[in-house]
Amino acid sequence: MPEQHKEATQQLTDLLQTARKSLGLGVAFLTRLDGTTQHLEAVESTIPNAFRAGMSQPQENSFCQAILDGRLPPVMADVTAYPEAMELPGAHIPWLRSFVSVPVVLSDGTVYGTFCAAGFDSNPALTPRDRALMDVLSHAASMIIEPTLREHVRQAEIAERLGPILDAGGPVVLLQPIVNLASRRRVGAEALSRFPREWDLPPDRCFADAHAIGEGHRLELLALRRAAEHLRLVPHYVTMNVSPATLLTRACTRLLERFPLDRVVLELSEHEPVEDYDALKAVLAPLRARGMRLAIDDVGAGFSSLRHIVVTQPDVIKLDRSIVTGIGADPVLSVVTHSLVDLARATGATVVAEGVETECDAAALVAVGVDLGQGWHFGPAVSPEELREEYAAEPAKVPA
Repeated sequence: MPEQHKEATQQLTDLLQTARKSLGLGVAFLTRLDGTTQHLEAVESTIPNAFRAGMSQPQENSFCQAILDGRLPPVMADVTAYPEAMELPGAHIPWLRSFVSVPVVLSDGTVYGTFCAAGFDSNPALTPRDRALMDVLSHAASMIIEPTLREHVRQAEIAERLGPILDAGGPVVLLQPIVNLASRRRVGAEALSRFPREWDLPPDRCFADAHAIGEGHRLELLALRRAAEHLRLVPHYVTMNVSPATLLTRACTRLLERFPLDRVVLELSEHEPVEDYDALKAVLAPLRARGMRLAIDDVGAGFSSLRHIVVTQPDVIKLDRSIVTGIGADPVLSVVTHSLVDLARATGATVVAEGVETECDAAALVAVGVDLGQGWHFGPAVSPEELREEYAAEPAKVPA
């Protein structure tokens, strides 16, 4: 059970306990109404197993529905005093003789269910004024329930959206050229996942969504498999992205072991932080021994990528576009990039600049010692057949 869900369940139990003890009753419970069935979602009782979460009954025959319909009052000190109540199945429960029920109303006005308490005997001390307490507790319950409910709706939407992609074998994978900035010859390509345009969502968000519903590892592995299919279609190496958590799965290492690893650069993406660097290095060691190279992404954008460099000693350092785009007109970016190039040289890594968009920027990167580049200046991600071997230089543009 997710930690957030556990916390919400405990908070609801605390509210029910407050209701039961404050009113001097034997049981308090929260129900969900789906239109046909009343579901008990949380119970706080002095009688074990008399009422328990997971039980259900027809909604139309419940005390709660009769109260919602106005056929019974929300507070009944003695249910036997109400002929309508005595005709309902709840009246045949021997210990249910006093009852209070108020609706749980969400922020959009819909009724989620009911917040209730019941007694084993008639309770003359129970009066209509006690409804005020129940209304307050019910409102508090709605504020706990609603975020969880929204998350369930969000996850259902994600599952419906991603389902066809997963069933079809994963996302479309295109290749973006990685070019030697000095010779302008292509030396490799990065495999980039693409999702339906009508979603209007970046790939990182799609992978994060998949992880949110427990399908993240599967989606990443499908994307890796699709990327590997391109190796037989193009020369040079292909850079493939994977999150640290997926890399640590046995399914991922089994898949990578089947690839021609001397043509694979594995790029650690940062969908989530690295929790165990020792485990990460243990997984990477045999793969790197077989020729696979390791790349660290987004260098220059934050401290986490720098820690990756220190701990994993990568073969490739990829400069984040935030320090690449516009470098031709910004001397500060040149200084930052130059320092990262020095770091790469000290560790024996090759530098790839992402986000190269102009000839001016490409020339500036060469001037500070950057080896390779990729970006819209050389082309977007395309099918393997559309890749070129050479990307001739264009006249440098003088900034306005």
